[in-house]
Amino acid sequence: MVDFSQEETPVPNSRGRRSKTMDKITKIKVLFVDDNAELIEEAQKYYEKHPQIEVVGVAFDGIEALEMLNRTKPDVMVLDVVMPNLDGFGVMERMDKGATRIVVISALCQENFINKAMRLGASNYMVKPFDFGSLTERIKDSATGEIPPPVTVSAPPVSRTYRNRSIDEKISNIFISVGIPPHIRGYQYLREAIRLAIETPDIIGAITKKLYPSIAEKYTTSAAKVERSIRHAIEVSWNRGKIENINTLFGIKVYNQHDRPTNGEFIALLADKMLLEGA
Repeated sequence: MVDFSQEETPVPNSRGRRSKTMDKITKIKVLFVDDNAELIEEAQKYYEKHPQIEVVGVAFDGIEALEMLNRTKPDVMVLDVVMPNLDGFGVMERMDKGATRIVVISALCQENFINKAMRLGASNYMVKPFDFGSLTERIKDSATGEIPPPVTVSAPPVSRTYRNRSIDEKISNIFISVGIPPHIRGYQYLREAIRLAIETPDIIGAITKKLYPSIAEKYTTSAAKVERSIRHAIEVSWNRGKIENINTLFGIKVYNQHDRPTNGEFIALLADKMLLEGA
């Protein structure tokens, strides 16, 4: 816990004498963990000259977060839930329970996710999108051990909306619903495929010639591996028995246990659904 004890420092008065005191506050050391590089950059800029908060490290996935925790020893960790390699819940389960407080930031606003985060030791839970002013208050509350307020749902910052990030969060919510785990490689490839299909709908007609190669180039792999990994991700969902969730998602009974979609069908269905919802 951060010590906000006061240190008396003389301040000159109008006659040149040093008679008054002012507070010298130890800065709160914060580690930011989120796989959105743009959000991390905005946080670093916002807190670059902040009088009370210092960003001592950043991480873009759960494994890196655990390494940075040991290296930087932060007072507060601002932690996303949906991340590659190891999600936020995994980080909270594996980290040493010590002096570091946790502020969770996530677009997942279902009660069970919030309750799970609090059970695992989160001091505060903020629902995205949020503004940095509100986040600052939650960081300070956590660092000083104040009783956390209710879950915060904030308006997006006036200066910026994170449109691409909003799409990613919506896709991630769908993946959780249909049982596609974030630690498998196909999760990232499938999310990128849906985003590309939203941005360029015609790409679905050239899935092997354009879509797979585009993803392969971004992740420095082969188109064949992208195709296999996406197929595996869809099969994992079916093997987990999430077909009813998928049918509920589309509002009609599209599939059964023995009727699995092709990669292109699954990508197109999700992309169309999100486009209809204004993605």
